[in-house]
Amino acid sequence: MPSVFILMSALRKTNLVFLAALLVVPSQWACSSPRAAQAQSQQATAAQETSPRKTSRPYTGDLSIFEDANRDYKLQVQRVMDILGVVPGAHVADVGAGSGWFAVRAAKRVGADGVVYAADINPEAIAYINRRVEQEKISNLRTVLASADDPKLPADSLDCVLLLKTYHEVAHPVLLLENLRKSLRTSARVGVIDRNGNGEDHGVARDVVIAEAAKAGYRMTEEYDFVKGDKEDYFLVFRLTPPKP
Repeated sequence: MPSVFILMSALRKTNLVFLAALLVVPSQWACSSPRAAQAQSQQATAAQETSPRKTSRPYTGDLSIFEDANRDYKLQVQRVMDILGVVPGAHVADVGAGSGWFAVRAAKRVGADGVVYAADINPEAIAYINRRVEQEKISNLRTVLASADDPKLPADSLDCVLLLKTYHEVAHPVLLLENLRKSLRTSARVGVIDRNGNGEDHGVARDVVIAEAAKAGYRMTEEYDFVKGDKEDYFLVFRLTPPKP
């Protein structure tokens, strides 16, 4: 008799294990069900939508090509600085400064009481600008070696910023603009001068710039096209939304 009880007990345990297995199997089948496949597809689509847009390879060639003697006239750089508020005593940033073409001109405008930051991700550009600063004895221009998504500028310090022929090279523009916010004063202006394009042809559509800036907390307040003389399509001016308290 004891052997019978032992056998029945073993059968009960086997049945319980079998039932537990049956309870687990449906969840495994669900992974390959149409509903699960649809969810996976939606996740893949979301990942694609948040992936970086097309961008152009950052320029690393001869920086002296930006020093066109007629560029001041073609771009109307004095008018650009008037619109951005580059005035004596202002704190200005040239993001994607390259040869320092704009930074040098802004430094002359802001005078001894102002300061200009020339930020670039290319160490050769930083070295090039540093040589200009030394040769031309510019005491109010400071270089900053930035990262691809952070200009690394001082907090709450800037009155105006310009991205000149640079925005189409920014792989994570929303993140860069979010990081830039920390450096802006309440009424700061941010200018973007670029040409229309698909992102990888050294241009980016103005509507894309406006949409990305909005995601980062900016609103467009002004738009100009007088920069077409320098083969650019638009000059957009942004402010913070909402303004800093």
